[in-house]
Amino acid sequence: MADSALATADEIAGYLRTTTKKLAQDRYRGIGPRFVKHGRRVLYRWTDVYAWTEANLMQRTDDTPGAA
Repeated sequence: MADSALATADEIAGYLRTTTKKLAQDRYRGIGPRFVKHGRRVLYRWTDVYAWTEANLMQRTDDTPGAA
């Protein structure tokens, strides 16, 4: 687990092996991990990122998210 309960978009992008732009698009579309807004700053709770990852586990390529 991370040292801090909160993480930046850069840290989460590295963990998920994606980009901060993709995370921003996922926030806009409402399909990414839950996040916290502190002013203009976006932060993520590690517990929410881990929960989102678990909720999106798939068994097959034609599975739908959350069906596992």
